[in-house]
Amino acid sequence: MAGLFVSMNYQTVSEHIVAWLKAYAESSRTHGFVVGISGGIDSALTSTLCALTGKPVKVLEMPIHQAASQVGRAQEHITWLKKNFPLVTDARVDLTPSYELFKQSMGEVSEDAHTQQLTDANTRARLRMSTLYYFAGVHGMLVAGTGNKIEDFGVGFYTKYGDGGVDLSPIADLTKTEVYALAAHLGVVPSILKAAPTDGLWGDDRTDEDQIGASYPELEWAMSYVEENGEEPAVHLSARQCEVLSIYLRMHKANQHKMQPIPVCLIPAAYKA
Repeated sequence: MAGLFVSMNYQTVSEHIVAWLKAYAESSRTHGFVVGISGGIDSALTSTLCALTGKPVKVLEMPIHQAASQVGRAQEHITWLKKNFPLVTDARVDLTPSYELFKQSMGEVSEDAHTQQLTDANTRARLRMSTLYYFAGVHGMLVAGTGNKIEDFGVGFYTKYGDGGVDLSPIADLTKTEVYALAAHLGVVPSILKAAPTDGLWGDDRTDEDQIGASYPELEWAMSYVEENGEEPAVHLSARQCEVLSIYLRMHKANQHKMQPIPVCLIPAAYKA
């Protein structure tokens, strides 16, 4: 199943996002952007676009039992950013001790191993969110999100109040394929462009595709199929296409709580009279 063909004016799109970022920062009277750097393509593109605004950008490494390959890519990207953009500064906060202390303090362990793993992974993401907002508060900056369209609005592949806790989302209308294409256009380092996507939350080398069961090009196909044809699989679809469609719909429905506004219990006016 091929990925979607990327047809866009890279320069126009990048200039549009940069202008949007700059205007938002100025209207909010903030001093720049904070971005968490994971060694992945989404954070690399987001931080590059933020740096192109000409405003200060603080990029953070926040390892928690992180794989050496992810750390290496993150550091390579940060070096490239600082070389090309003088207002980019960086900081490294090793959250491993904080993470272990937090887990120890909780004293609660799930009887189900997968549930425990998922809880631990989400805890990592939420510790990082808190760290980003600490630096944003100290420096009067905005936390720039790194989610793309497939993750944010397709399958909900992110942590609620973790990497989903941001002030603005500059690349959330770009598919993963478009993210790669735009990042390559802007000169992001080859090691990141070639690396398999991973959320880096599990302390091992599992990829996003390992977790989801489908690649991003496949999920982009499914998202486009549903928008054009609805949820029912057509008779001409292959067995793999039907499987991917099922994966996409299952995750899209299960993660609506992330994509929709927080439910509010509305009180009838008569009850307050």
